Amino acid sequence: MAAPTVPAKAATAQPHDNDSHSTHALSAAERYQALDLVSTLVAVLRPDGTVLFANVALETALGQSRRMLEGVDFSSYFTTEQGVVRSALDGARSENFAALRFDSGLRRAPQDPLPVHVSVACVDNGSDVLIECWPLEAQARQDREERLREQALANKELIRNLAHEIKNPLGGIRGAAQLLEMELPSRDLEEYTQVIIHEADRLQSLVDRLLAPHRHPHQVGDVNIHEVCERVRSLVLVEYPRGLDIRRDYDISIPEFRGDREQLIQALLNIVQNAALSLSERIAAGDAQIVLRTRVARQVTFGRQRYRLALDLHVIDNGPGVPEAIKDRIFYPLVTGRDGGSGLGLTLAQTFVQRHHGLIECDSAPGRTDFRILIPLP
Repeated sequence: MAAPTVPAKAATAQPHDNDSHSTHALSAAERYQALDLVSTLVAVLRPDGTVLFANVALETALGQSRRMLEGVDFSSYFTTEQGVVRSALDGARSENFAALRFDSGLRRAPQDPLPVHVSVACVDNGSDVLIECWPLEAQARQDREERLREQALANKELIRNLAHEIKNPLGGIRGAAQLLEMELPSRDLEEYTQVIIHEADRLQSLVDRLLAPHRHPHQVGDVNIHEVCERVRSLVLVEYPRGLDIRRDYDISIPEFRGDREQLIQALLNIVQNAALSLSERIAAGDAQIVLRTRVARQVTFGRQRYRLALDLHVIDNGPGVPEAIKDRIFYPLVTGRDGGSGLGLTLAQTFVQRHHGLIECDSAPGRTDFRILIPLP
């Protein structure tokens, strides 16, 4: 779903009739400063089609400052024919329609044009035109994030119900096997009851792991993400002392934030261990590599909310990549591309990160897999 549209009428100050002259005394930046708070790309145009105001999101997308954009014919930024854009602007000013929508692209040298969905509407003063642009890529990403969150909630409910249905019969099976073992006429038959007890214990352990993130309380404290990274790095290198290189690429300016340190360690550990397991052939060859990269992301939107700053943590490996068959389902419980895998590691990691109002994304191709963790910063 697209970010909420800012009503054109809300874009301008609403003075009383007796002080309407004060509106004209306000600068464009003062009149439209509320538009800096929205995540959509917004420009306010003069009657001649030149830029009167551009919000922060548009500045970021185009890589140009507001000062550089002011006074420029905004139709020149669209890949659509200028005549089409001009007609839309004229129609908005003449109030032939409430709002016109079309798909186009925004030119942003030296990058490729940004595909956007455009809405054109007249501002309340009758002369200025409000143009809102929703990046189609961002829209697809928001939809994907929403599906992930909905799936996580569904998984949580499913796991709780499934655990309840499994645990009670398991206890009965194990207890019956123990009683049967006591009544066996020959000790040679204990092998069979031991198989029952062992498998019941294995299933009990699986259920406990499924329930683990929902049982432990959220212990909030100050978290230094680089301490978390170093802890995980040392744990994995103990397990793989040869053939694996875990490189650091840290932005040491990242501030501490409030969170559950142990849950974040477990989330990152699950991702790095998954990466290490996928690198088994390269570890044997001695050229396996994992990169832990931290950065600060600015003005990012995820979880349908815009954040001024966010932790941008990447776990990048040079392994074979995520199998195509499970790419869209890797965060679902019990989904694994590895023989003997439980399919719980990434599910738990996503749950722990979502508890910090963040999310995990994955971009994978043969030779490079990048797991990206985004968490809001203060």
